[in-house]
Amino acid sequence: MTLGSARSLAELFLARVEDAPDALAFTYPSGDDFASMAWRQSQQRVFALAGALLDMGLERGDRCAILSSTRIEWVLADLAILCAGGATTTVYPASTAPECAYILGNSAARLVFVEDEVQLAKILEVQGELPNLKRVVMIEGKSPHGTEPQVMPLETFIAAGQRYIQKHPDSVEAAARHLGPDDLATLIYTSGTTGEPKGVELTHDCWLAAAEAIDQLDIVHPSDLNYLWLPLSHSFGKLLLAAQLRVGFQSVIDGRIPQLMDNLPRLRPTFMAAAPRIFEKMYNRIIATAENAGGLRYRIFRWAVGVGRQISHLRQDGQEPSSWLQLQYRLADRLVFAQLRERFGGRFRFFVSGSAPLAREIGEFFDAAGLLIIEGYGLTESSAVGASCTLKQFRFGTVGKPHAPISARIADDGELLLKGRPIMRGYHGLPEQTREVLDADGWLRTGDIAEFDERGMLRITDRKKDLIKTSGGKYVAPQKLENKLKSSCPYISNVLVHGNNRNFCSALVTLDLESLVSWRKEHGLDQLKDEALCENQSVIAMVERAVDTLNAQLSSYETIKRFAILPSDFTVESGELTPSLKVKRRVVEQKHRALLDSFYRGSISGV
Repeated sequence: MTLGSARSLAELFLARVEDAPDALAFTYPSGDDFASMAWRQSQQRVFALAGALLDMGLERGDRCAILSSTRIEWVLADLAILCAGGATTTVYPASTAPECAYILGNSAARLVFVEDEVQLAKILEVQGELPNLKRVVMIEGKSPHGTEPQVMPLETFIAAGQRYIQKHPDSVEAAARHLGPDDLATLIYTSGTTGEPKGVELTHDCWLAAAEAIDQLDIVHPSDLNYLWLPLSHSFGKLLLAAQLRVGFQSVIDGRIPQLMDNLPRLRPTFMAAAPRIFEKMYNRIIATAENAGGLRYRIFRWAVGVGRQISHLRQDGQEPSSWLQLQYRLADRLVFAQLRERFGGRFRFFVSGSAPLAREIGEFFDAAGLLIIEGYGLTESSAVGASCTLKQFRFGTVGKPHAPISARIADDGELLLKGRPIMRGYHGLPEQTREVLDADGWLRTGDIAEFDERGMLRITDRKKDLIKTSGGKYVAPQKLENKLKSSCPYISNVLVHGNNRNFCSALVTLDLESLVSWRKEHGLDQLKDEALCENQSVIAMVERAVDTLNAQLSSYETIKRFAILPSDFTVESGELTPSLKVKRRVVEQKHRALLDSFYRGSISGV
């Protein structure tokens, strides 16, 4: 069997092992160090887990869930579920016990892999609501006394699988080869910004098509090393696993975000995907460090960035720089950018950004430094593919061109529509909601407002439901304003622009405390408590300057007339961010309703 003839992700995995059994597949944390695993070794672990699933009676199409952060066991468990003929239900590790109950109950999951005692406690709290759940497998830690035999340590589960394989040596491969392209592979519950999550049904063919699309873009190669820290319960992370099976590159699997910047120079990856929030934090930290250095160093830094941006503008338009500009850039690279690239390991060919729009200023800064960020577009409902820039064709502020096997068009109201093999089968158990977004011809209503530029590059301008319509009848795209404000000030973390049915726009702002460390010392505020910064006049003035700079670029109806700095940042744990780090607008607006209302008190449309 060849990679191209695989009929399922399970067969694609078997083909990858057969094609390069001794090539390194995964690198992962092991104690205080890292260990690596070849494809042949991964198959042995996967088959043992799959054997245990078959031993407990897993049947074709049965759902098994994974409740864990990104780690090697997540990958192996997912492959095992698929090879045993089942389908993987993903659960974000930040989910509450009631949220876990909803997802596991709605998916009728028969088994759940949990990361540790913390995640196990959530399941035990709601187990009475889950009649279909027969087994809980703990990746690490000890189960409370009295929970056996339902709760089982991972190694015990693997041992049971190994015994099953000894008795039935061909069982796993037979189950894997019995799958077809239309079988369910993954059930991903959209994090959403409002309402109950919906289970997105993605078949094996969805992922095969998505992996083929990445391969055809020719941006990743077998020699690459991917640093995969993204949540694997999100479609973006899952896409990278499917692409790895197709292309054959090696992946570092490590979801420990606090260790990320320390690990990059140690492991020296060649590409990495992230949400824009991660690039914003990197950008803020770099800019804040340069500003705090001051003097000649800061002047050199600003000069280098200016030269680099000129180069970036030309590259985006497919033009070559003059000899004089090339000479300046070589000097800027030697003085500033080469050192910056070493902080990221020195081998990066590119980054990938997805899940939300990336601010143009941030993309151009990283490109100036020789760290190109390729922006792409996709939804959970489209297996995370749709459009993408490439190494040779990119323009910041766009997500590139739609690529096969996806077709794209713009509806009369500006909504982007997608069609093709990667599009979901539907929402699990929700035929009416499925018909609302999937028409009879297979076109998916994405909910995103978009346009094509003169080069055919796709630009996402906003979410259809997030567009603000002021009481004066003017439409405002809040994401555009939010991204511009964040990129104009390295000390701003998150922004929410508000103003629907109001007579002007306002904003809620949070601070990036990590980037503020040196700034606070410089302004004598290092002893001030974090939550008190929002009321400090120096901090307010700093944010106000950024708002004024933004307003100078906007039409009058778009300008932010009032703003407030919140005492704490938005987080996933507080329910204000989705697991993919998007702001839950409705949640934030409801939580701070009184503050927002106060901005408009006494105005004509203030109530």
